[in-house]
Parts: sequence; structure tokens; C-alpha cells
Amino acid sequence: MTAWESERVRLLTAHAGDLAETALANVVREYPHCEFHWHIEGKPIPAPRELHPCFYGSCDWHSCVEMFWVLVRLLRRHPELVPATKIRSTLNEHLTPQALKAELASFAPEEHRATQRPYGWSALLDLTVEVATWDDPDAARWSTGLHELSALFVTRYLAWLAKATYPVRHGVHTNGAFGLSRALPYAEYLAQQGDPRLRRAVTETAWRWFGSDRDYPGAWEPSGTDFLSPALAEAELMTRLLPSAEFARWLSGFLPGIAGREPAALFTPVTVTDPADGLIAHLHGLNLHRAWCWHRLAHALPAEDARVPAMLDTAYTHTHASLPQLTGGAYEVEHFLAYYALLLLG
Repeated sequence: MTAWESERVRLLTAHAGDLAETALANVVREYPHCEFHWHIEGKPIPAPRELHPCFYGSCDWHSCVEMFWVLVRLLRRHPELVPATKIRSTLNEHLTPQALKAELASFAPEEHRATQRPYGWSALLDLTVEVATWDDPDAARWSTGLHELSALFVTRYLAWLAKATYPVRHGVHTNGAFGLSRALPYAEYLAQQGDPRLRRAVTETAWRWFGSDRDYPGAWEPSGTDFLSPALAEAELMTRLLPSAEFARWLSGFLPGIAGREPAALFTPVTVTDPADGLIAHLHGLNLHRAWCWHRLAHALPAEDARVPAMLDTAYTHTHASLPQLTGGAYEVEHFLAYYALLLLG
């Protein structure tokens, strides 16, 4: 085990309980709330819990879905580190057939066909595959409603990707590379079940959008409200589509200066001047997203690749720049950061 892997294990052990307690608190915190649905003139605007009886907490719908993913992943993979009974009770209370049918009804109208695209769609698919691949009696029950809601988003993904000529490359929710990457595990699951349509659509779109990219201007990052690195999100996506040696060649053309730690902007943790400012606070997420991407890139390359030490070093520095912000700070950070922390650590 490398020093970086040992550090990841240490950090997960130290923070798993805090991650769980944060997610448990967030999924039942209805306000403050940011709603992304269209609302029709003359119709009352329902309370979050009425519109989303399952995913009403954590400030917004997609962050709430992410918090449920945090709970499921911790309970499934690290039950000894977290309050397992409390987590299971919360999941049983929320992931009911009735609540998930209501979630489906809230997204079904045609005017909502782009709502949560692609970030929230992929978060739900990610939660669904985490539950569906877990051999657990409760998970088997939760899967039914999640699959039904995921089926709607799969249909919308297929329709959208067929028409999406251009990628979105900025570092917030509509980033195309991150959306495709987080959709791929469920796409692979569906393909194993005999339905390869989403995997085919995601793969073809990824190549169409990004396959020929060269000399990416990573020095231009970050933008002031990013929680995703456009450059590294794209590279991380390509790790899922290429064998190691081919990915190494693709990456050499895409970011040719990595061995020399260039561009410096991608190796330097970002500064967060005001964690109580909801948009500036996004930058804490960017540090952890970069750390996760550098970790993923390092493990996708051949072990002897000269770029790996630089990647693991910067994964370490980015992790420690923002991991202390997981708890005890502003809700603008706390409502979402646990997702990126666990994506990185566990």
C-alpha cells in the first residue's frame, strides 16, 4: 500500500462518523431550500417535503440524493465506522415505494424534461446502482422504486445525448464530463442486465465531445464558483473508456505538462475566502473533486508512469486543503461537501 493509500484509509476511518452524521442531519433538513422545478402560474408552490417526500433535504434535490448515496455507501462498505442502525432506519423511512413514486410524478411532466440535467440525473443513477449491486434484503426493497425513477432519467439521457451537439465544459452542475462519468456505473449495470443503450450513448457521446481534445487550457482554471475541474473531469471520464496504455497516450496530448506539474493552476489548491458565501464555498468542493480526479488518473496509468508521483502529491495537498471543512462550518459547504469527501475516500 502506498503512503497515499494509507492516508486515505486513515482519513476515512477518522471522518466516516462525521460524514454519516452530517448526511443524516442534512437529509431531513427541509430549509433553507433551493428548488429547481418549473412552477406554473396560478398553481401553488408546494413545500419541499410535499414535492419531494424522499429527497427534500440538504438544500436542494441533487445534494439530498448525494447525501443518501453517502449513507448507503457507508452502511454498505464501512458499517463498523458509522451508526449503522440509525442509517438503516433513515433509509427505510425515506426510500419507500410511495415516496419514490411521488418523486417520479414530480419529474414526469414534459416541462421538467431538463430539470436536474445531467447532475441530478447522474446522482440518482449513482445511488441506484450502489443499492442495486448490494446483496442486502433492505436494499432489494429500496431498489424497486429507485429503478423506476432511474428509468425516467435514462430515457431522458438517451433523448438528450442524441441531440447534444456540444459539451458543457464549465465547473458547475451542467458539466458534461462529470455527468457522463457518474452515469456510467449504472449504464454498465444495465448493460449487464441486457440493456446496453445508455452505455452505448454515453460512450459515443464522450468520444464525440472529448476524444480529440488536445492541449487543454488548464491554466485558465478555476472559475470563481467551480466545484468541478473541467479539465480533470474530462480526463477522469476518459479513464473509464480506455485501457491503461491508451489512456496514458491520450493524457499526454490532453495535458502534456503533468510530469513537470504544469499547468501550476491544477496543482495548486484553491483559496476559499468566504465559506458562508454559497458560490465561493463551491471551491471547497473543487479541491476535493481535483483530489479525487488526480487519484483516479494516477491509478489509471501504468504504475511506472513518471506522472504518478506528481498526481498523488497533489491529491494529498488538495485533500488537506478542504477536508477540515466537512463539519462545523457554514451550511453552504456542509450541505454538499460530504459527497465529494466520500467519493475521494471511500
